[in-house]
Amino acid sequence: MTASQKKLLLLGGSHAEIPLIQAAQALGWFVITTGNNRDGLGHAYADKTVFADFSDKNAMLELARAEGVTAVCSGCNDFALLSTVYVCERLGLPGHDSYATSLEIHHKDKYRALATRLGIPTPRAMVVRSAQEFEEAICGTAFAAPATDSRAPLTFPIIVKPVDLTGGKGIHRAANVDEARAAYRDAVSRTREDHVVVEEFVQGTNHGFSAMLVKGKVAFAFADNEQYYINKYLVSGANTPSTSSKATLAMLRDYSERIARELRLVDGILHIQYIERADGTPVIIEICRRPPGDLYIKFVKYATGVDYPRFIVMAETGMDISGIADVPTQGFWLRHCVMADCQAGERTATGDTCKGIVRDVTFAPEIQGNIVEKFLWHNPGEVITDKLTYKAGIVFFKFATLAEMQDKTARMTDLVKIVTT
Repeated sequence: MTASQKKLLLLGGSHAEIPLIQAAQALGWFVITTGNNRDGLGHAYADKTVFADFSDKNAMLELARAEGVTAVCSGCNDFALLSTVYVCERLGLPGHDSYATSLEIHHKDKYRALATRLGIPTPRAMVVRSAQEFEEAICGTAFAAPATDSRAPLTFPIIVKPVDLTGGKGIHRAANVDEARAAYRDAVSRTREDHVVVEEFVQGTNHGFSAMLVKGKVAFAFADNEQYYINKYLVSGANTPSTSSKATLAMLRDYSERIARELRLVDGILHIQYIERADGTPVIIEICRRPPGDLYIKFVKYATGVDYPRFIVMAETGMDISGIADVPTQGFWLRHCVMADCQAGERTATGDTCKGIVRDVTFAPEIQGNIVEKFLWHNPGEVITDKLTYKAGIVFFKFATLAEMQDKTARMTDLVKIVTT
């Protein structure tokens, strides 16, 4: 560390945070990463690492004080974001909303209520705080804890989800009472809150919309089409340009600015996941003010040429980001997470037992020429214990035409394979 460098605390240290670490260092910061995961690939890129639980906001406050940092940045996790804003609020550091405002965005029940108040399409939802309330909800009896303004009973299929988790954790679609009860038990076992959300199942196509706000206006926006593999609630890939119409994307800009005005959001990222209904209506299902995971911000940089990681760090350290250009996607791009199709002890389609032992990752000849960057971290010989979350790496592809992108995206899990025994 040089005498002129200031310290930045980054809450996270996985592969997802690497672009943020590098961007902060390029801006002249001495970067300290933190987190419980000692195997996080990002820690090796940091100037210093202090292992601690970033979901413990008071522990993060003590760490920030002990290290004498003058800025704090969130990693790609909602717990990291909430601890970040708490620390910055207590220390008077710039670049973040208040803790109370952040809860309105990041806790699903609070956001559903906000969206309803602002006239923004959102799944009709109910908050349940006990097994009895849950039984009343799924059995068609109205009860007094709506997250939205409608008290009409929900009908199957429904979605059950924790209010405080991301990445598909604890989220289940239930088509009947038995499935709903199992989903409720799992959601309750995972959440740190005293309630969960039950909401309507929205039909449509899945997308992401990532914006940079400057003085309450969308100064930059990027949109994609999401892909899912075996885990239907964990994004496994995204390609761009988006299939959403200009009218749909204009609605998302308007909704983003409504939220920004209502909550008086500071400059910086606002990331949205939405389901586009057949009529073009974007129904927002998730929203956050921290970077999305799995190198999404690098995906944005590849597709637009805009240095998204740099602008995110600039915003979170209180720097002026008004110079960001609203550049559309240039070309045809895909970010693909390499995921498994079997795990240890599982029966395969041929009736054999999968050992789940990773041997290699292979790429079909026809996809080799599309590879822009491979970031693989699998270790030959490691055992896959959960195929729903295991990743061997992330690959970025560029295509010559829209048709090629669509064709190869649809076949990507066959073109890029984890070889197991």
